[in-house]
Amino acid sequence: PSGRGMAGGQHHHRILMDKYHPGYFGKVGMRHFHKLKNHYVRPVINLDKVWTLIGEEKREACAKDTSKAPCIDLTEFGIFKLLGKGQLPNQPIVIKCRYVSKLAETKIKAVGGAVQLVA
Repeated sequence: PSGRGMAGGQHHHRILMDKYHPGYFGKVGMRHFHKLKNHYVRPVINLDKVWTLIGEEKREACAKDTSKAPCIDLTEFGIFKLLGKGQLPNQPIVIKCRYVSKLAETKIKAVGGAVQLVA
């Protein structure tokens, strides 16, 4: 039996296909009509990198005057989700973002800060 390429995969080469390539033919899963991958893009940042967005000079200036907490809007930097890896310096901070993990929120509140969710 012969043929070019995968010819006969469902006919005269069926035994070979079933033996060495099980599952080659057929479908799996659900279809997603008009899938726009941009809807699932969610850039993330960890807590230990948040202060690098505004710079070390600004952080030191905010450390001297703790009566006002700086506000960092992550969406302005193209970041949508805040994750909780790392430690924060012991000074309050206000962060605006679309999504926050539980761990990140507890760490921010532990240093006296707050999280504001934006749409």
